[in-house]
Amino acid sequence: MNIAIDAMGGDHAPREIVLGAARAAAHFPDIHITLIGDEAKIRPHVPDGGRLSILHADEVIEATDEPVRAVRRKKNSSLVRMAEEVKEGRADACISAGNTGALMAAGLFVVGRIAGIDRPALAPTLPTLDGRGFVFLDVGANVDARPEHLQQYAIMGHVYAQQVRGIAKPRIGLLNVGTEDQKGNETVKRAFSLLKETNLHFIGNVEARDLLNGVADVVVADGFAGNVALKTIEGTAMALFSLLKQTLTSGAVAKLAAAVLKPKLAGLKKMMDYSEYGGAALFGLNAPVIKAHGSSDANAIFHAVRQAREIVAHDVIGTIKAELERA
Repeated sequence: MNIAIDAMGGDHAPREIVLGAARAAAHFPDIHITLIGDEAKIRPHVPDGGRLSILHADEVIEATDEPVRAVRRKKNSSLVRMAEEVKEGRADACISAGNTGALMAAGLFVVGRIAGIDRPALAPTLPTLDGRGFVFLDVGANVDARPEHLQQYAIMGHVYAQQVRGIAKPRIGLLNVGTEDQKGNETVKRAFSLLKETNLHFIGNVEARDLLNGVADVVVADGFAGNVALKTIEGTAMALFSLLKQTLTSGAVAKLAAAVLKPKLAGLKKMMDYSEYGGAALFGLNAPVIKAHGSSDANAIFHAVRQAREIVAHDVIGTIKAELERA
């Protein structure tokens, strides 16, 4: 199995990208990783031996670039060359921590959509208090969605939760402003009806306040509502940890308590760390495309590789195609 990685994408590229890839290559004996980008900048971080190779690309799509224009004009960029490796069959999956819009554009224009999927969905797995986590889609690939798009998201999320996360009968929830059947705007109401007609384990509407309590294994939303919910969760988590740090360093007694609680707090932080679940999969494309967080360190890249490997190994793309035909 070969996985292509945009080594120049992200805040800590290429060092952290390469270190994470090297760790993954050493850990998983069945994969080979192609690092794509400026070879002179990548080479110093590549360990001797291992299953890593470098494909030189002398252009980089920056975070400030307009996504579609950049993909069309920067043909020799690390991100576009990465997508081409997948399109041409030289790689089974690809990962980038770079420009999200450009990755989605490359996914659509280069990798291509699955027949029957109108719009791809960006789908991270988020932590929950019970440790199970849940798949959340869409969180920003498409700010507008029709009811049938939400139905397609549910099918793709169901397959991923079942095949990769090992949940035999994933609970599918529809993000809404209330749990009552008739809540929401017309798009959500129609999506509710469509989801009830599927053979999925649809549990109905779920509210944002219940997401981290593990109310569902897959939560479906349009990209606007999903992105707002995601950013709210991220911001709240960062604020709480910041307040906790301030409180536990505010005096001698607090610092003593912090020393006692440190192992427990470290465990809590690890349990709620999104990077432990990998990146956000861009579902609906002909091959696995993973968007790692822009601030990804080596650990986050390692888990993104693990995630890509599992998607390929469980043939998630093939299963999505089969489910769409049945639906």
